[in-house]
Amino acid sequence: MIRVAVTGACGRMGREVVQAVSAAPDMELVGAYDRSGEFETTEAMWGSGVTIVPILSRIGAMLDESKPDVLVEFTNLAGAADHSMSALKRGVSVVIGTSGLKNDDQRAIQLSAEEFGVGAILVPNFAIGAVLMMKFAEMAAAYFPNVEVLELHHDQKLDSPSGTAWHTAERIAAAREAAPRKLTGTTEKAPGARGADVKGVPVHSVRLPGYVASQEVMFGGAGERLSIRHDSMDRASFMAGVLLSIREIRSRKGWLVGLDQLLS
Repeated sequence: MIRVAVTGACGRMGREVVQAVSAAPDMELVGAYDRSGEFETTEAMWGSGVTIVPILSRIGAMLDESKPDVLVEFTNLAGAADHSMSALKRGVSVVIGTSGLKNDDQRAIQLSAEEFGVGAILVPNFAIGAVLMMKFAEMAAAYFPNVEVLELHHDQKLDSPSGTAWHTAERIAAAREAAPRKLTGTTEKAPGARGADVKGVPVHSVRLPGYVASQEVMFGGAGERLSIRHDSMDRASFMAGVLLSIREIRSRKGWLVGLDQLLS
């Protein structure tokens, strides 16, 4: 049995992870962390159907008491790096779903993983369909250099562009020989009208109620268009990737980015 602890246990994704891990036949939920103080136990949060563990507000105490094999990190930018490094120095593998981690934070986690010989993975999107969408976009970029990315999320998502959109743009930029030449003389009547520039790829972010996570990668060529789109209508779509990451990360060492690193 894989012993699993969850940070951000009371958040939208954290609650789904608590339920998914509790239902997995090869996993045991042993710890939960959340600073909100909203619930004292997972039972109080979910009711029946989940493994009952206390939800603690101190990350070190939770790790020391629960002694997990894997920590699943779903909190926020302020604490994600510290939580991850606290786990790594205790020999606990880490699966990070927190979006928007800065390069300095990622580098710090990478160094900790290498120092302690433990695996850590940052996953921009846990949905298998989203991983395939990024892979297909990378393949298409070699033939269609003109491309823009549109990502749509719920209105409570704080960071933009999303980690998925940023990762997609990076993969597109690496796959194509060169970015298309920009048209001279263009003007933006409103700043940002043409989106954000991520590695030379325009990325547009939408935040609206009713969405969970969607992304469309739009390619244009002479006389043709290619669109690759993925939609997550429910957070349950991410759980297969979360469970896969938990199962695989213990056999890896060092720093990994992207669920596709575990699929090959």
